[in-house]
Amino acid sequence: MKFPILLPNIFNHPFTYESNYKLKIGDFVEVPFGKSNIIGVVWNEFEKNSKKNFKIKKVIKKIEIPQLKKKTIDFLNWFAEYNIVPKGMALKLVLLTGKLSRNLDETLYEDFNFNSKSNFFQLTKEQKISLKEINLSNQNFNVHVLQGTTGSGKTIVYFEALKKILQKGNQVLVMLPEIGLTTQFEKKFIDFFGFKPAIWHSGVTKKNKEIIWRGIISGKIKVVIGARSSLFLPFKKLGLIIVDEEHDQSYKQDEGIIYNARDMAISRASFENIPVNLITAVPSVETFENINKGKYIVSKLNQRYQNASLPNYEIINLNYAKLDKQSWLSKEIIQKVNFHLEKKDQVLFFLNRRGFSPNVLCKKCYYSFSCPNCSINLVYHKNRNDLLCHYCGFKTSLVRNCIKGSSCDFVFSGPGVERISEEVKKNFPTKKIEIFSSDTMNKKNSKEKLEKITNNEIEILVGTQLISKGFHFPSLNCIVVVDIDLSSQGHDLRNAEKNLQLYHQLSGRAGRTGKSSTVYFQTYNYDSKKILDITHKNPEIFLKKEIEIRRKNNLPPFQRFISLILTGENENKLEKEAMKFKMFLEKKINGKILGPVNAPIFRLKSKYRVRLLIRGPKTLKLQNSLALLISKYRFISGIKLSVDVDPINFN
Repeated sequence: MKFPILLPNIFNHPFTYESNYKLKIGDFVEVPFGKSNIIGVVWNEFEKNSKKNFKIKKVIKKIEIPQLKKKTIDFLNWFAEYNIVPKGMALKLVLLTGKLSRNLDETLYEDFNFNSKSNFFQLTKEQKISLKEINLSNQNFNVHVLQGTTGSGKTIVYFEALKKILQKGNQVLVMLPEIGLTTQFEKKFIDFFGFKPAIWHSGVTKKNKEIIWRGIISGKIKVVIGARSSLFLPFKKLGLIIVDEEHDQSYKQDEGIIYNARDMAISRASFENIPVNLITAVPSVETFENINKGKYIVSKLNQRYQNASLPNYEIINLNYAKLDKQSWLSKEIIQKVNFHLEKKDQVLFFLNRRGFSPNVLCKKCYYSFSCPNCSINLVYHKNRNDLLCHYCGFKTSLVRNCIKGSSCDFVFSGPGVERISEEVKKNFPTKKIEIFSSDTMNKKNSKEKLEKITNNEIEILVGTQLISKGFHFPSLNCIVVVDIDLSSQGHDLRNAEKNLQLYHQLSGRAGRTGKSSTVYFQTYNYDSKKILDITHKNPEIFLKKEIEIRRKNNLPPFQRFISLILTGENENKLEKEAMKFKMFLEKKINGKILGPVNAPIFRLKSKYRVRLLIRGPKTLKLQNSLALLISKYRFISGIKLSVDVDPINFN
């Protein structure tokens, strides 16, 4: 008997195989493919319009594990269509490379029970109302937004809601935007529920991934806490998806198979006919508009837990507070930080820039270090004593023979967190100081560092935006934004929204346990209204203005954008091919094509990049017509195309 088998590869259709096994849709099988054997899945449709005569090969064996559910297959078919990716590549997100047969180690994940500390968490009146609203909506598919001020106890509310789903015997997926959040979140989960969840992200070992994957498809593992890729796990009986920090840009996968995990989580919940809860302090513009249209239900927590007050704000105008040479901290800031340290407050200096300095220049010959593979400057990391490209990973040392004789005499232009940390150490030599960035907090000892920060053993933090993403530091009551101007530049249509979310989240780290707290903004561009707008305790005022700007200009979420990036090693060939491709698409597609233009980062990983932007109505017809046209176009050798539906970044 013939069966359609989809393989985890670049093909957009299943292959036909013969088998004497009694196979059903969703069964996992091993089949010959080329010179090797590969694991595939019995799909729900045969290859269409195939006129080729080919020898039909036989299935080698059926793999004795539970089937992939039809609902999951339907979701993957839709996912491929929406994001314009081959169905085989969508399946690849589900399948693990290697064996699928490793059994669950029963000692790793205990049976869940509710004889835990959850009974000791007392909900406020406001939290009880939100919980009731969530429980009422957690029936069939719907999208419920839990919007709450930072520190209002959103996590405890959805933990209570999650309990009811588990009591029905269902599985739950909790998605987090950053790997770094899982350690603190896992501890909070165990404290509340009394059992260990499965953790899923790129840092988990291959062996543990195989064990977790098998435990999920068999239904033995009930709770998964994971990053983007956890969305594609083969749940047997999924009952609820929670997307924490739904506004976070990190949910966008922008390499390889490009997709927005938040949007895809909503779609997967729709196919599963289960509820999805979006958790946020400041909704994304898309979510806010869906709330306004009544597509999403919303519950709000306006009070911080235990009535803790929101931080105060002070703006320090650097046009009047003169800085010393090679200094980025005003005397006024030093005084205010000393005041907080005397009260045993923890202090954070915030600058959203990794490394020591973003620009290195020789003051004799004016040579500036830039990446040989990318059209960006190299960042100097003093701790490692090297220059690094944050895009392709290129490294080089800070050594160069100057054309003006002997060695170059380098000037470091602009600060990164390492440089601010040096200045902080000079001003506060007796204090324990730690840099909090992706360079320091994705290491093996990050769990130990987090505990020290939580226990106030580290008195001063110097951090990037990673620190704004949901961490709870009880003693943090003073935040210094070193230069708000540096974070406000750029030509990104989402720039205002990103700033609103960043500074709300950042401010939310302060004063969470009731003590008075202050956020200080140092700035040369004294625009107090702008700062007040993005830090106002009611972010909806800002979001309403942003929605009107987007509506007037036909920007997302009122129209769909699809970004087409063409890459190649030959600049002239690339530009000609981009124009030719645009002419091929024009008048055949239900949308307007903008470009081609050079991408803001014109050269990346040794390839030149040219962008076309398609804008059109928010229907699948746009994707379908584009996918058909792409399949008919033959790019010249060396040119590659990547498609980004609903782009977040425009680099």
